[in-house]
Amino acid sequence: MQEPIPVGHLALPEELRAQAVSLRPERSDDAAFMDRLYVSTRWEEMTVTGWPDDQKLAFLHQQRQYQASHYATHYHDAQFDVVEVAGVPAGRLYLLRLPNDYRIVDISLLPEYRNRGIGGALMRSVAEEAHAKGIKVSIHVEVVNPAQTLYRRLGFVECENKGAYLLMEWPPRSPSPP
Repeated sequence: MQEPIPVGHLALPEELRAQAVSLRPERSDDAAFMDRLYVSTRWEEMTVTGWPDDQKLAFLHQQRQYQASHYATHYHDAQFDVVEVAGVPAGRLYLLRLPNDYRIVDISLLPEYRNRGIGGALMRSVAEEAHAKGIKVSIHVEVVNPAQTLYRRLGFVECENKGAYLLMEWPPRSPSPP
């Protein structure tokens, strides 16, 4: 694997700062929030199981632990940030900066913070930083995830269908001819 690019936190645009959005490194005491966030992103698909709610929660908490372990193993050089709004945890942005690819490992927000422009603005900020260096941005997204619509609108294109997931990339803008 390529060596990651050592950089600090993502520069947030005024539109996010005006909403009191900030990023901070994820901490060990964020585990309960991360469970809540993960459950909020997967709860709907659990309705088909017919399981009681406590069983669904136990399963999803376990899945979140597996995901965290996978990310720590395979993306150990990524920046794992909590998205806060007015100091309150609202989501997460996991970003791996490589010399030829800024991989958005994960971006998710609690339901009450969705559809407020936060996710799109965060992704545009990632792209702005990457594209200024001539680097593409990539993300894997489930084929059933409605966020694909946002990703396409931002400029991502499907590069590879991996069955349950799509690899989408947002190439850097071509320089204008002289």
